[in-house]
Amino acid sequence: MFVRWWHMVLVLVVAPLAVILFAWIGFFNVGASTGHWKITEWFLHFAMQSAVRTYALSVEVPDELPRAGVQPAAAHFTTGCAICHGAPGEPRSPVVKRMLPQPPDLTTVVDKWSDEELFRIVKHGVRFTGMPAWPTQARDDEIWAMVAFLRELPSLDPQQYRKLAYGSTGLPSAQHSGFERALADCVRCHETNGAGRSALTPIIDGQSEAYLLESLRAYAEGSRASGFMTQAAANVDTDDLERLARYFAAQSPPALERAPTSHAASRGREIAERGLSARRVPACLGCHGGSAHNPAYPKLWGQRADYIEAQLRLFREGKRSGTAYSHLMLNAAKKLTDEDIRAVATYFAAQASRSTMTTR
Repeated sequence: MFVRWWHMVLVLVVAPLAVILFAWIGFFNVGASTGHWKITEWFLHFAMQSAVRTYALSVEVPDELPRAGVQPAAAHFTTGCAICHGAPGEPRSPVVKRMLPQPPDLTTVVDKWSDEELFRIVKHGVRFTGMPAWPTQARDDEIWAMVAFLRELPSLDPQQYRKLAYGSTGLPSAQHSGFERALADCVRCHETNGAGRSALTPIIDGQSEAYLLESLRAYAEGSRASGFMTQAAANVDTDDLERLARYFAAQSPPALERAPTSHAASRGREIAERGLSARRVPACLGCHGGSAHNPAYPKLWGQRADYIEAQLRLFREGKRSGTAYSHLMLNAAKKLTDEDIRAVATYFAAQASRSTMTTR
């Protein structure tokens, strides 16, 4: 049979109209009580896996996954992910098991994906499955922390998971209500005294109430990017945000021993006290120390070096905001090198208290 060109044109015109007519009549069953045809289900999974594999080609994997971020990632997982995927010792609800497609038990499937593929899935989600994108696209560091956690997830037993995700209490925040529930959410990462549980978690005990409240509001409004903190803060009402800020501001910072002076710390002190005039980088202590300290500026002495480094890099990349004064840091940080950032972080982490910090 000879096919003429107008036969092809006719097919191209009629086929879309037939599909639209089929959809308009309503014969296509969109009910969730039954699944797709087997061929449709196979095709959708095939398309998803192929898309993830292709888009993951452009993902640059870090030399080492951020193991320091495993704990805060676990805390986020327990409220943002476990409800659908389950967790060790915490099976999924019967309602979730009726979802189509059903969210997989991640302990059985993460090994099927490479690091870059997991990054792609966590960051961008998967359409038509209920798998959302990461709450902010500006925090690749948090997404890599989640990938690091997912790599450890299959090896965790229920006790290990609960300790990692819930902290010393070992209790989900759902067992509380009101302010106590909000505090339980904070404790998972920050501990009851605000000292924090990981190298990438800030020490918030003893910070000013003004700084903590502005930061919490910025997270809740989405003006300060963080997938971890946005979810936690957005679920807290205004009065409880104020109570949380007041609570952690009243905690006493732990007594710290000063670390031995190093070359990096010495260079960090020069930057902190004098700045880098050639690059117009102001002295850190002009805002973060001394008698002119603004309560809306965070206290940096004794803060974890890894956390300071991470925040300075976010400022340098233009991905960090927060209080009404955060724009000042954007200009200063963009002129800092990796060596400068490491030195400043080392110096502040080595300071046991405000009394050890002076300005010249």
